Amino acid sequence: MRIKVVNPNTTAAMTTAIHRAALSVAAKGTEVEAATPSMGPASIESHYDEALSVPGVLDEVAKGELSGVDGYVLACFGDPGLDAARELAAGPVVGIAEAAMRTATYLGRTFTVVTTLPRTRGRAWDLAERYGVTRFCAGVHAVDIPVLDLDPDTLPKLTEACREALAEDNADAVVLGCAGMADLCADLTKTVGAPVIDGVRAATLQVQSLVTMALTTNHGDEYAKPPTKAYTGLLRGFSRA
Repeated sequence: MRIKVVNPNTTAAMTTAIHRAALSVAAKGTEVEAATPSMGPASIESHYDEALSVPGVLDEVAKGELSGVDGYVLACFGDPGLDAARELAAGPVVGIAEAAMRTATYLGRTFTVVTTLPRTRGRAWDLAERYGVTRFCAGVHAVDIPVLDLDPDTLPKLTEACREALAEDNADAVVLGCAGMADLCADLTKTVGAPVIDGVRAATLQVQSLVTMALTTNHGDEYAKPPTKAYTGLLRGFSRA
């Protein structure tokens, strides 16, 4: 089985960290590769960033289809390009926000999300509604750390944010709202006192399970392959022949 983890931003160091997280839960015999797109933003912290990350994501999925990838993880908490990627991919595609939120519902009555910048909180609520888990999502909190500043030095601040979110929301679990937090999840789990869910690991395991069960997206209707048509300008390379 081959799983491709796509980091929708172009920061290679983050791709490396994401790859470590995915490999840590992969079963024996599961090959996990991680990709940094050749185009897109250095980090994703706005609707503008998210929109412009999608061509790079789809390019990586298209490459994966040519090389025989069995399933994909989209490793950004906004799940950018998820629907379009499901149209392109023969195998399952799972975004880390959906994976983390659904995993959290197995672990208690409620969960709270701890994300990066305050401006991204609305997007997290939008996704909770889309995935049908708003009744379980007790709150969304921002630690106010830019994505590219997440590192071991920010662990104390993130730990305190998780503890405060759990207390304020009376929640049973924490969902980490950024793939850049993946490397910090194990330490947070030890110190926070409640389950802490990293979406990269959750999504990798969900893709692995779906492929094992020979289940994938239904391509018979909305998620059928995109129709043949030309694209122009900077998107010329995305034309469907």
